[in-house]
Amino acid sequence: MTQIAPSTWSNWAGNVRAMPRQIARPADEAELGDVIRMAPGPVRIIGSGHSFTPLVASEGTILDLAAFSGLKAHDATRMTATIGAGTALGTLTQLLHAAGQGLPNMGDIDRQTIGGALGTATHGSGIGLGAYHTQLLNVRLADGRGQIRTISAETEPEMIRAIGVNLGAFGAMTEVTFQNMPSYRLRRRRRALPVGDALTNFDSLLKGHRSAEFFVIPFSGHALHLSYDIVDDPVSTHPPEQDEDGLKTLKMLRNALKFLPWLRRKLIGSAIARLAPEDFVDIWFGAYVSERRTRFNEMEYHLPFEAGARALREILTLMEKQFPEVYFPLEIRSVAADETWLSPFYRRETCSIAVHHDAAEDSTAFFRAVEPIFRKYEGRPHWGKMHSLTARDFAALYPRFTEAMEVRRDIDPENRFISPYLAKILGVGA
Repeated sequence: MTQIAPSTWSNWAGNVRAMPRQIARPADEAELGDVIRMAPGPVRIIGSGHSFTPLVASEGTILDLAAFSGLKAHDATRMTATIGAGTALGTLTQLLHAAGQGLPNMGDIDRQTIGGALGTATHGSGIGLGAYHTQLLNVRLADGRGQIRTISAETEPEMIRAIGVNLGAFGAMTEVTFQNMPSYRLRRRRRALPVGDALTNFDSLLKGHRSAEFFVIPFSGHALHLSYDIVDDPVSTHPPEQDEDGLKTLKMLRNALKFLPWLRRKLIGSAIARLAPEDFVDIWFGAYVSERRTRFNEMEYHLPFEAGARALREILTLMEKQFPEVYFPLEIRSVAADETWLSPFYRRETCSIAVHHDAAEDSTAFFRAVEPIFRKYEGRPHWGKMHSLTARDFAALYPRFTEAMEVRRDIDPENRFISPYLAKILGVGA
């Protein structure tokens, strides 16, 4: 086992830093059990560092489970795959496709590990498509005493629902088994439209395709609608990705036209309106994933689907009246309801709205102003993205929160996985 001590850890955005006494990299489950039992606590688990909340931060031990990665087994008949929890999504997509399988859905970032994506309810878009945790068939994990447990959806369905979204507080997952589907091709289309049309046709834009999302460009009067549908057509030429260049242009215009908002709107709106429609076919992961180099901080809330258009209208008005420094687009997606106890999508069709802010700039005032709109519509925050909620709030938002905490105590009775931040949001010791 590799141990590094002491060392500064930082997340991807750079807004969360920690100085743990050690970073441990166990090579197998026996070493993992020893770390959980004997290492200085709290013991927290690192994924790819793509969360914006202090889920990983610890003054004790940070666990790196990179050794628990790869495709362990797959069944071509049942379309199942057993995967190491430390496997990055970008690696997994290649392994699954080579085995003839595909994830039913994906977000547009593939840097997360499987364990991290499950821990925070990471998701893609599609009103009939669930987040990654809805694919869970089996979970293998080390509990708070370092003992290995295997939990099956077939024999313990309630336990899978309890731990499917776990924030790394219900043990350290070593491998999971997913229900997948045969590998497939997607037709991805993108078109610009006036933001008024996006708001008026909100439901049909998000429900009219297998998967769909749209990005509202602030100070432009326009949105970009993306749709994804399964096709049998051959793979076609993938146009060069221009998202990063677009962000640079939006930032440049913000800086240059700070005191000329009308000209900023005219130039950005005109440029977006002239964008050529995009239409291509690619293997599933090639259509879903986009490159993200510009670092940002993010707040995302999951609202009842029927509240999405109203909330979006309020947020956009707030941004354009009070926060001219914002240039990142808003991202709007939909997610199917599920039965996982700590899932933000628990028993309701969901509209997810994400707001972003340049990581090099202070996002405090902007996020503080936006959050009350999300909360007004009974939004549940993404577990890995910025919010101000505590255990009292989550107990009100999640009908089975108390039961989930009882399961957590059974798995980790000595609170080995509980940091001060986790104690605050889960109510441990309260």
